[in-house]
Amino acid sequence: MVPYEYYVALSGLLMVLGLIGVAIRRNIIALLISTELMLNAVNIAFVAFDMKLGDVGGQVFVFFILTIAAAEAAVGLGLIMAIYRLRRDVDTETLTELKH
Repeated sequence: MVPYEYYVALSGLLMVLGLIGVAIRRNIIALLISTELMLNAVNIAFVAFDMKLGDVGGQVFVFFILTIAAAEAAVGLGLIMAIYRLRRDVDTETLTELKH
């Protein structure tokens, strides 16, 4: 059996990679993927602590996070498709309409 510390370490690594992806990337799709990576890192941490404590509360939070992540992906991809149809580009540096 794998110790829960390994799961927590994996969760931390995924969170750091997601934060780096959000900080460095300028493509909207890459930003969404990095956000999903961070949400999954939180899910792994919840399940690891749930395994350690023997409670099902963490799994309930994971269910809600997965539901929110699915809604975020659907809305985000819809927005990306609308922006791409208008601009033919999904680079965040070229999107300046909301800055005014």
